[in-house]
Amino acid sequence: MNSEEVVIRIGEATDVPRALALVRELAEYERAADQVVVTDEEMIEAGFGPGAIYGMFVAELNGKVEGIAIYYTKYSTWQGKCVFLEDFIVTEKLRGRGIGMKLFDEVVNVAKQTKSRRMEWQVLDWNDPAINFYKKIGATLDPEWLNGKLDFDQIQSYTLGN
Repeated sequence: MNSEEVVIRIGEATDVPRALALVRELAEYERAADQVVVTDEEMIEAGFGPGAIYGMFVAELNGKVEGIAIYYTKYSTWQGKCVFLEDFIVTEKLRGRGIGMKLFDEVVNVAKQTKSRRMEWQVLDWNDPAINFYKKIGATLDPEWLNGKLDFDQIQSYTLGN
């Protein structure tokens, strides 16, 4: 194998520390570094423990994980099964080398194999490199939907029947 050949493979629990480092790199890029609170242990349990709730592909170069794609299945009452691409990261120094496309292809293959009716992800409206990538592959970027969420503290303090 060429020392510069990128290997895409299914992620393993031992990849989680490096994957979380890439998540932190992405959060810093997205101006939200303080929002990453998940631990290695939580990610290992959620992805590789009993009842795992996400899947992960890694891109390895010279034995080091340099990119990840983390996805999970969700369900739409209108459309049915959907693959949601939660995080899709290639370390900044290696962007533009086709690694992201290889990771994206793997997640699309999961959607195909599971007969999912759609694949979704989010992108910040100012992230022009990512937006251009998605436009290049012909993706639809939907400006109509707003994202709603409750954070941990809001969930804990929520009063039923508000």
